Amino acid sequence: MDRRVLFASLILFAGGATGVGVALFAFVGIDDGATDAEIVWESEPVAGDDGSGAVVATVDGDPLVIQSTLDDGDRVVRATAVGGDVEWTTPVSGGEPAESDDDPPSISGLVSDTAGDDAHRVVAFTTGSGTLVVLDANDGTERFTADLGGDGGIPPAIGDLDADGNGEIAAVTTDGSALAFDPDGDGDATFETDLDAPIDRRPLIVEAGGRSDGGANSEGDEPDSESVHGLAVATAGGDESAIHLLDGDGDARWTTTPSVTPLSWSAADTRSGPVLALGGTNGNLETIEVADGSARYEIGLQDLPVAVGDADPGRIHVGGAGSVWAVDLLDGEVVWKQQYGGETRVNAPGVADVDEDGELGPVAVNRDGRVLVLNRNGEVTGRADISSVVYAAPSFADVTGDGSDEVLVVTEDGRVVALDG
Repeated sequence: MDRRVLFASLILFAGGATGVGVALFAFVGIDDGATDAEIVWESEPVAGDDGSGAVVATVDGDPLVIQSTLDDGDRVVRATAVGGDVEWTTPVSGGEPAESDDDPPSISGLVSDTAGDDAHRVVAFTTGSGTLVVLDANDGTERFTADLGGDGGIPPAIGDLDADGNGEIAAVTTDGSALAFDPDGDGDATFETDLDAPIDRRPLIVEAGGRSDGGANSEGDEPDSESVHGLAVATAGGDESAIHLLDGDGDARWTTTPSVTPLSWSAADTRSGPVLALGGTNGNLETIEVADGSARYEIGLQDLPVAVGDADPGRIHVGGAGSVWAVDLLDGEVVWKQQYGGETRVNAPGVADVDEDGELGPVAVNRDGRVLVLNRNGEVTGRADISSVVYAAPSFADVTGDGSDEVLVVTEDGRVVALDG
């Protein structure tokens, strides 16, 4: 069918004493005129990872897909260039395996960004036995390792934690410790804070508000709030979750109890200040003010868990059972909802300009491997079915050298599929 809006009005109802908004909103029908995305490159499957821990790092202009894999039964981290050449392979160090001496070490998902005085691209992860490992993304050499003093296996975070213009690395342990490290140091923690509650979510380094680089916020406007830098950590104690924001010295700026039990979360900047966006197990989206830990809004999207993805100017994108939403960051209004058909869970959406229209738009992948490329209005411009189970959010890189990003999807068996949207 042609693109059309089936419901044009957006009506928000108060949720009674809970303060939760319930929305009827613009529903955007899937456009049968959307193009089928072309597979431009596909790698061989690899053992040892379900795809959710892979990252893309661009080194000297060339994208590398970096994965945790097994090599003759040993855990390694491997970087594969477009075309399939393995650029480097690094054995995983960091103590005894988590399960037994006969099993390869378990590790967290990978993260990659620039860090340190030289703004060098690094790859970081934690082992289940409690070691932070930081590698040089260029060649896989070990930059440093650090003992976390407790069990790990949770992805670390990389970002400018203390507003000095250089990226730091933060990691957490499952028993409740949060630590920060200077990538140019010798592996000693710059702070260690005991939050006295279990941690099972990745930490977030918040770099938001008035930016030292003079850039604009996620809504495309010059920010009018003061700069906020810190480490956000989610803890769980019994039936109650807590969110903590630590400063660059590891001291608590605030602690708050969210209304939702967060399944996933992300940080985003707005012209009214930065927020943490929490996707609840109850299907609600809640946003927390980074400035003071107060709630900005909570809105019900569905009655099943939702996954928070990336933000584009002014909006956060959320995946749920069979649907994708774009939600206004300021007031929680649902700008549009796009349905896949069926109730298959949709992974956290990513955001990029893959259709070369000069605007960022979301890309979503569901667990069955169906891909939707959407524009800012929620209309589908491209789609694909890679016929594999996918647990990972989409990644993006210019794999064809044409100056625009393609969509990269890593499947359950470690296969990398690059799509030209």
